[in-house]
Amino acid sequence: MSHLLEFSDVKLSFKGVKAIDGVTFHVDERELFAIIGPNGAGKTSIFNCVNQVYEPQEGDILWKGKSIMGLKPNKTAELGIARTFQNIALFPHMTVIENILTGRHVRMRHGWLAGAVWVGRAKKEEMLNRHRVEDIVDFLEIEQWRKYPVGLLPYGIQKRVELGRALAMEPELLLLDEPVAGMNLEETEDMARFILDIQDELGIAIILVEHDMGLVMDIADRVMVVDFGRKIAEGLPLEVQGNPDVIKAYLGEVFEGSEVEDEPTDT
Repeated sequence: MSHLLEFSDVKLSFKGVKAIDGVTFHVDERELFAIIGPNGAGKTSIFNCVNQVYEPQEGDILWKGKSIMGLKPNKTAELGIARTFQNIALFPHMTVIENILTGRHVRMRHGWLAGAVWVGRAKKEEMLNRHRVEDIVDFLEIEQWRKYPVGLLPYGIQKRVELGRALAMEPELLLLDEPVAGMNLEETEDMARFILDIQDELGIAIILVEHDMGLVMDIADRVMVVDFGRKIAEGLPLEVQGNPDVIKAYLGEVFEGSEVEDEPTDT
């Protein structure tokens, strides 16, 4: 039986600089798989390869046993791979409902003309999309802000809206790129709860990139550590936490209480 996602010996370089150097891992259905590492280690580049923003020079990426190499990002989204980003990328003047509804575009089957007329099947599809968006609003507990422009909302709520937009795509795999970056403790705890609910109640597999090691070690099923584009460890959280190479590369500084800066987009 094949894995949900297989990332096999992938290599990605930019003008001779290796962003990903022979990394291999897999993710199974309903699994929460975390990727950690120092700034510039290649974590975001891995995400960009999974949803085919970047096409690696070597290796292969399989979705349910079939290669997705060379597909456009919108096609990977249609297959069931959704993503959030380090920096919030919402439409600030649109409401919460409207922002989440934009995530439904990959599931819409009728064109703009049918939607404009709003009759028959197009009307039924629109009503179904709005019903599913309302379900997501309830799930993420953002009902009171549903009609507010997102630009007026607190940062933590905006992050929930971005998560809701990704869920609106009905993914089987959700890529979360630093979902709690910049959040206070209460907001972080809320987001951790929603992530676990997405895994447990919705049955969605998750790949999590995050600098908050307490969060990662508490909620991840497995953890992979990368450094300078190479995988240096993979296993259960406790196994990875005690790995000497990992401590040297990354975890030691975190568990000693050092602050870790947000990772810039890999290049």
